[in-house]
Amino acid sequence: MADKRDYYEVLGLQKGASDEEIKKAFRKLAMKYHPDRNPDDKEAEEKFKEINEAYAILSDPDKKDKYDRFGHAGVDPNAGFGGGGFGGFGGFEDIFDMFGGFGGFGGGGGRRRNGPRKGNDIQKSMTIDFEEAAFGTKKEVKLTKYCKCGTCSGTGAAPGTSKKTCSRCGGSGEVRTAQRTPLGTFQSVSPCPDCGGTGEVNETPCSDCGGTGRVQDTVKISINIPAGVDTDSVIPIRGQGEPGINGGPDGDLYIVLNVRPHKLFERRGQDLWLEIPISFNQAALGDDLVIPTLEEKVSYKIPAGTQPGTVFRLKGKGIKHVRNNRKGDLYVKVNLEVPTKLNSKQKKAIEAMGKEVGVECYQKKSSWKDTIKDFFS
Repeated sequence: MADKRDYYEVLGLQKGASDEEIKKAFRKLAMKYHPDRNPDDKEAEEKFKEINEAYAILSDPDKKDKYDRFGHAGVDPNAGFGGGGFGGFGGFEDIFDMFGGFGGFGGGGGRRRNGPRKGNDIQKSMTIDFEEAAFGTKKEVKLTKYCKCGTCSGTGAAPGTSKKTCSRCGGSGEVRTAQRTPLGTFQSVSPCPDCGGTGEVNETPCSDCGGTGRVQDTVKISINIPAGVDTDSVIPIRGQGEPGINGGPDGDLYIVLNVRPHKLFERRGQDLWLEIPISFNQAALGDDLVIPTLEEKVSYKIPAGTQPGTVFRLKGKGIKHVRNNRKGDLYVKVNLEVPTKLNSKQKKAIEAMGKEVGVECYQKKSSWKDTIKDFFS
């Protein structure tokens, strides 16, 4: 425990950080040290594990509360409280075993250490195209993880054999020791040293998995990505994490998405934004514009006198909401483009137009003229 770093320090935070700050720090560091981005980098792999461990505690309100009050000892069932006045007891949970729950002193019923436990969850990042996020897609992810050993079916015992109940703890996985104090006799609980807290002894371990019941393998997993996802969307794949322990359920796989930007569209929630250049004559006289959307081209008539920066809305041309069929809108902003390359004939034409189209034709220019006149009068 002395070598384990403070979880807030691991995530680069101060104690008391908000849930949003914890989540943001985790995502940033997880992406930086993810094994996919740091192949064959053992240091990055260890940092990634440390980051995940810290986030698993600080993202859980109950565990975070225990950690804030008692440090690592409050969230590690095998950790002692060291110099905190509880030396010699197994861990935070053992305090309640020691006092028999809340009902008094003595040997209250403790929790079983060899019960079924869910396997570890796995997180993997995936980058997809803008259109794939908008319309949904199917992907296949290649993942190296621990899987249930096929030779022993995950039992850890060699085929034709089975584990035996530990004679020292009687299958409970725990041993209790009594300690006399001026306040009475207290009991502390610790994992059985003979079976390591499992309650069973494996005399003939499986040769393929070494008795662990699991082996490392590379698997391919198909993933259905629904329409409407965005960067930082998380897709849970139940049961595709690491194998459960002592008959517990397998962990889950969490796919964290990153969406590549689009060449034309900017996404804002379920809405799309698009900027289109128009000429002076289009803005002055109005025109039918061809507007691209994610699914098709549509015609949209802009009125005469359209001003630069005007935004038009095309309802229902955005992105489908990931949880329902409602679509966002497409917002089109028109930008006036001024010609930069003119020959002499074109320049004369514009000069002639400028003489013909007087100040009175411009709403803003006309009002500006009156403002200046009043200012100097």
